[in-house]
Amino acid sequence: MIRVLVADDQALVRAGFVALLDAQDDIEVVGEADNGESAVRTARRLVPDVILMDVRMPILDGLGATRMIVEDPVLTAVKVIVLTTFELDEYVFEAMRAGATGFLVKHTEPAELVRAVRVVAGGDALLSPSVTRRLVAEFATRAKQPPNAGLLAELTDREREVMALVAEGLTNAEIAERLFMSPATARTHVGRILMKLNARDRTQLVVMAYESGVVRPGWG
Repeated sequence: MIRVLVADDQALVRAGFVALLDAQDDIEVVGEADNGESAVRTARRLVPDVILMDVRMPILDGLGATRMIVEDPVLTAVKVIVLTTFELDEYVFEAMRAGATGFLVKHTEPAELVRAVRVVAGGDALLSPSVTRRLVAEFATRAKQPPNAGLLAELTDREREVMALVAEGLTNAEIAERLFMSPATARTHVGRILMKLNARDRTQLVVMAYESGVVRPGWG
């Protein structure tokens, strides 16, 4: 059973998510929150598998709540899905940098929302990296800070190459084909990169690839 916490300050929106998810045989909504502070407190008490986190909430917004949850050692296995009204939302980008697995727009089809919860609970990135890349590229273009090349000091040349392909939106199988290696080897490389950079998932690798200068906006 996938245990979900729904955090949204709009009661009707929250009730709709709860009704949809509770209707699934393999998903259970274990808690609700109407602000970010409550979301953090409830997450610590219930330790859900997945949190649906609205960006704009009173007292503490979804960005601050996501950061607190990601940094809490008790909640390392909890995955955060950020909910937003618009696809290109600077708060979403910041939430992904803070450790959110990905994002969904609130007008997402019900079936897609359910699928997203299952995908994230299964340990995969919510978004295809190519979709995430478009979001990251939009805000990386506006960034004024120089690339943080030191971020990748721990990586080998091969690992940097693999990371760049992750940022291009390639799956492990596609990376394997591009670099003439087995899918298992590609998966191992991605796993080592995640570990070395202390990244939660592929979504964060895409963000880091732009921030480090491994790829630049407009590539691909």
